[in-house]
Amino acid sequence: MSEVANKSGSAGGAGDFLKVLGRADVLALAFGAMIGFGWIVLTGDFINAAGSVGAALAFVIGGVIIAFVGFTYAELVSAMPHAGGEHHYALRALGAHGAFVASWAMVLGYVSVVAFEAVAVPQTMLYLFPDMGAGHLWTVAGYDVQASLVALGVATAAVITWLNYVGIRPASVFQTIAVLFLLAAGAVMLLGAFVGGSVQNMEPMFTGGVSGVFVVLVAVPFLFVGFDVIPQSASEVKIPYRQVGVLLVVSVACAAGWYVLIMLTAGAGLNAEGLAGAELASADAMAAMWNSRAMGNVLVLGGIAGLLTSWNAFLIGGSRLLFAMAESRMIPRWFAKVHPKYRTPSNAVLFIGALSLLSPLFGEPMLGWLVNAGGMNIVIAYTVVTLCFLVLRRREPGMERPFRAPAGPFIGWTALLLSLGLLSLYLPGMPAALSWPWEWSMVGAWWLLGAVFMARMPRTAPGADAESRLIAAVEARERARGRR
Repeated sequence: MSEVANKSGSAGGAGDFLKVLGRADVLALAFGAMIGFGWIVLTGDFINAAGSVGAALAFVIGGVIIAFVGFTYAELVSAMPHAGGEHHYALRALGAHGAFVASWAMVLGYVSVVAFEAVAVPQTMLYLFPDMGAGHLWTVAGYDVQASLVALGVATAAVITWLNYVGIRPASVFQTIAVLFLLAAGAVMLLGAFVGGSVQNMEPMFTGGVSGVFVVLVAVPFLFVGFDVIPQSASEVKIPYRQVGVLLVVSVACAAGWYVLIMLTAGAGLNAEGLAGAELASADAMAAMWNSRAMGNVLVLGGIAGLLTSWNAFLIGGSRLLFAMAESRMIPRWFAKVHPKYRTPSNAVLFIGALSLLSPLFGEPMLGWLVNAGGMNIVIAYTVVTLCFLVLRRREPGMERPFRAPAGPFIGWTALLLSLGLLSLYLPGMPAALSWPWEWSMVGAWWLLGAVFMARMPRTAPGADAESRLIAAVEARERARGRR
C-alpha cells in the first residue's frame, strides 16, 4: 500500500498521519519498546534481590499482570483506533478529567523511558570504552558527571529526535532493523548458556523471599511499558484492527519470555558473587559463558539496539499522546501541529526530544529515579484504562469491538485489581516505595503542572462525543474571555 494520508480527519489532525505500519512494523514497535536496556543494566540487581529463578518468577508474575491489562487495551484499540490510545478510551468512558489523568500519567511514563535511554547510552559505552569518561562537570548524588558522557547522550538524543521528526516510515524501518539485531544477540546468549553456563551458578535460586520478588516486580511496569505504544500510533496502522489487538497481546507474551530468558541465562553464566561485582551483569555473564570479552561486547551492542528501539518507540508514543491531548484542548494547541511534509506531530516530538537532551546532565543516578517515578505513573494509567474497559463493557455493550477480550468482565476486574496491587508497591512503607526527595519531587512537580491544566479545563461528561463537547466548551470559554 502506498504511503498516502487518510484525509478523513480535520486539517492538521490525526487524519493527516500516514497509514504505513504493517504487521511486522507493529510487532517490532511494541516488542522493541518493551525490550529496552533494563535487561542489561538491572539484571544483576534483580538476581541479587530475588535469585535467578526468583527474578524469572517475578517476570512471569509481572507478565501475567501486564497480559490482563494488555487484553483490555487490545479490545479498546480495536474499537477506537485513534492516535492517543488511552486518551480516547477515557474520554468516552470517564469524561475529560478522567482522560487527563490517564494521559498525563502515561506521558510522564513515556518521557521517563526516553530520558532513561538518553542516560543509559553513555553509561553503556563506558563498558565498551572504559577510558572515555573525561571532563568533570559536577556531582549528583555522589556521582561525578563527565562532559564526554553528557555530549554522547545529547548527540544520540538529537539523532533519535531527528529520525522521528522526519517521518514514521524512517523510524519504523530503523525499529525493525534494530529489533532483528537485538534478537540475534539474545540467541547468542541462549546458546552460550548451553555452551558455558552452569546450573550451580544459579544457586541460590531464590533469595530475599517475598520482598526480593517485590523488588523485581516493582520494575515490571517500567520494563514492560511499550505494548501501549500500539494504541498511540493506531492512526498510522494499515492492517485490520482486530489483528492490531492480537499483535498487542502477542508482544506482551514475547517480552515476558525475553526477560525470563535473560534472568536464567545470566544466572547460569555467573554465580551470585560474580553478579554482585559485575558492572553489567548480562554482558559479564555472556563473556564468562563464551570465555570471551568480545562476546560480552556483542551483547552490549544488542543492549544498545534494545535501548534505541525503546527510545524510538516511546518518542513515537509520547508525541502522539501529547498530540491527542492538544487536539482535545487539554494542553496548548502548539503540541497538535502536524508537519506539512513529514506528517508527524513535529512540535510534540521536539518537546520530548528536548527533555531527553537534559537528562544526561544528571548522570547515572537519574536511571533509578526514572524507573520508579515513571513506573508509578504507568501503573496509574493502566488502572484508569482497565476501569474504562469495565465501564464501556457495561455502558455500551453494543459498541463495535473487532477484538473482544475473552471472559471480558473477569479479565477487566482481574486487571483492575492487579493494577491496584502493583500501584500499592510504590506507596510509603512498601518494599519499593518511591524515595525522597528526587523520585517524589519528580512525580509531585509533574502532577502540580497537571493540576494547573486540569483547573483550566471544563468538566465534560463521558460519551462518544465527549471530545467534540470538550473542544466546544474550551472555545466558548476563550471567546467569552476575548469579549471581556
